[in-house]
Amino acid sequence: MAHPDDVDFGAGGTIRSLTDAGVQVSYAIVTNGDAGGFDPNVPRAEIPGIRQAEQRAAGRELGVDDISFLGYRDGELTVSHELRRDISRVIRQVRPDRMIIQSPERNWERIYASHPDHLAAGDAAIQSVYPDARNPFAHTSLLQDEGLDAWTVPEVWVMGGPNPNLWIDVTEQMPAKLRALRAHDSQTAHMDDLEDRVSGWLRAQAAQAGLPEGRLAEAFMRVSTP
Repeated sequence: MAHPDDVDFGAGGTIRSLTDAGVQVSYAIVTNGDAGGFDPNVPRAEIPGIRQAEQRAAGRELGVDDISFLGYRDGELTVSHELRRDISRVIRQVRPDRMIIQSPERNWERIYASHPDHLAAGDAAIQSVYPDARNPFAHTSLLQDEGLDAWTVPEVWVMGGPNPNLWIDVTEQMPAKLRALRAHDSQTAHMDDLEDRVSGWLRAQAAQAGLPEGRLAEAFMRVSTP
């Protein structure tokens, strides 16, 4: 994910359902989130530490404690070989069976999902899935200097994109998702309508999936990458 809080907004309910089922989940957060926050009295130099602490607290609400922060500047993210290498490193360390990534395609119906950092993080992530992480001759220092052998991720779920084909019913996980979002105090404390706003998104996605009225869903595009 590009920023602290992105996973909680886009997939928090799904993450809670996975950890409840005994699935081990790890996060890789690309930027420091240093362009975030709404309080001008908080020194900018303190924001990265604040947002990392918030993401750890949010992770605990969803059953996640393995969180990597890659340290890139918020608002300046581009797809680079360095970013692809750093994501490939995490893939080879964690060796996941599935990755949830942000969409590299702009979604004109949900423009807030298409922050430039989101697009760059999604594009770098899928390039790291294929071809980088599975190719022992890509980013050779990962194998030669760090002993990280190639790893093939068999499946990717893309969130926030224009063409979902998978919907996860997260109605029961909504309280945990909201607790995770509220843990991002620097980002959400000013949102008096947080629950209504998030519920509206999830109700619309549930309706798109054909779920009964009153249900809530998170949407993804599932891609096989064997």
